[in-house]
Amino acid sequence: MSDAPFRREDAGQPPSLFPAYASTTARSPSLPPIRIPHTVTETTGPANWPALMGAALDDLTTQHKAAPIGQRIIVSGRVLDEDKRPVPNSVIEIWQANAAGRYVHKKDQWDAPLDPNFTGAGRAISDADGNYRFITIRPGAYPWGNHHNAWRPAHIHLSLFGPAFATRLVTQLYFPDDTLIDIDPIANAVPLPFRQRMVAHFDIGTTRPNWALGYRFDIVLRGRDATPFEP
Repeated sequence: MSDAPFRREDAGQPPSLFPAYASTTARSPSLPPIRIPHTVTETTGPANWPALMGAALDDLTTQHKAAPIGQRIIVSGRVLDEDKRPVPNSVIEIWQANAAGRYVHKKDQWDAPLDPNFTGAGRAISDADGNYRFITIRPGAYPWGNHHNAWRPAHIHLSLFGPAFATRLVTQLYFPDDTLIDIDPIANAVPLPFRQRMVAHFDIGTTRPNWALGYRFDIVLRGRDATPFEP
């Protein structure tokens, strides 16, 4: 294990304040952050995630009595460190809207149908080579109240836990050729070309004939090529 310092981050991480994304105005810190040294509580955690959380929930299409409505997709990739080495045993949780663009949440009340066979939440653990995989459905776009006629592009939220609960990182996965990305304030908080790190790549290798399209999304945790994460 190298004791070299972490690579410096590039300009690809979103700021805490991005006025076009209206809610950041209220929640962004008004004073400089105070660095609090980590103690053993922040740097250690469960050694056996499967024993703590149970079996993986990596197929969101088989969690209910019938298959959900929508286009099946396979999302896979690797969790990597700043030197592109695999990061094993990282807990990857996802949540998303259904094919109509609606979440199973009491605050989501827009006029789109719920799907009784789709909850929109899953969990996997990266293997020894950093690999993870989910089977789900492609989420729909949905309106939100940020500005007039605002629509969020189709996306999947991802949360990653490392060796401790304090190491949680959260990002979003977008889909290629989605024109809503270009006008979305959340996505645009990350400048080009770094924004492309949040866009999955179509992957014919994981596409299953007559069944599901495949998308690849590698997650780089730190360094100059880091995936943009929510501040």
